[in-house]
Amino acid sequence: MESGKNFIVGIFDDESVLLSAVKKVRGSDVKIHECYTPYPVHGLDDELGYKRSRISIAAFMFGITGTCLAFLMMIYMMGIDWPMIIGGKDHIAIPSFVPVGFEVTVLLSALGMVGTFFVISNLKPYGKPRIYDIRSTDDKHVMAIDLAKNSKSSDELNAILKDSGAVEINEKKF
Repeated sequence: MESGKNFIVGIFDDESVLLSAVKKVRGSDVKIHECYTPYPVHGLDDELGYKRSRISIAAFMFGITGTCLAFLMMIYMMGIDWPMIIGGKDHIAIPSFVPVGFEVTVLLSALGMVGTFFVISNLKPYGKPRIYDIRSTDDKHVMAIDLAKNSKSSDELNAILKDSGAVEINEKKF
């Protein structure tokens, strides 16, 4: 985490006020760092300009890897390492490999998505999160604006947030 970062933090009581405030703030050429809410607010990610997550692509790639590894493992074990003829049939019987292949596909897909999510979200066991306002986990909606990434002064940002319906405006330094 970088030190010496300054943020203007606007606190809102209602989600509809927050949504309209995001429109107004972004409309006045201010870059919003992040919004924190105690529950999911529908449409907030669209208003903030977030693109759709690509974690489904990662899940597909991990799943294909799991399928290939499972089939390679079973073909090696049953066909090369210790070939078996069971009931007069081939030792590489692909239909009997399907259940194990499916399970390994699901396992690697799930573990890969969890790992990808942790890496993308920068979640580490030794990391210390930035808490802009402790009430964002209870009943308040918080909008954080990074002063270094905006050309407007803190007084102008305070005025924009006040006009947008912020109940409280604080300056936070990390």
